[in-house]
Amino acid sequence: MLSAALRLGSSAQITQTLKSGRRYSSEYLVIHVNPIDGSSAFAFAVSKKVGNSVIRHRLTRQLRHIVHDNLAVLPPNIHVVVRALPHAHEASFAQLDQAFKQAFAKVKA
Repeated sequence: MLSAALRLGSSAQITQTLKSGRRYSSEYLVIHVNPIDGSSAFAFAVSKKVGNSVIRHRLTRQLRHIVHDNLAVLPPNIHVVVRALPHAHEASFAQLDQAFKQAFAKVKA
């Protein structure tokens, strides 16, 4: 589980990251990254285009788990919004994990 200290708390921070952050995409996800001074924080955006409430919440839980498992390799001092694309609900957990890693490989490059 991703601790509360690692979550973007306010909608203003999320909006700023979405608008001014750099975008990196993969097959199922778009990752918005905004460098900051301070500790890293994450948010997830899964719209109704992805599916009903059960599908959206399951996908969000999977994404939180993926981020938690990859915290050690993520760059420090960033705000990140992970946005699921409409067909992300068709992906398996392994495909989502691979998509996340592909997108973050572009961040480091």
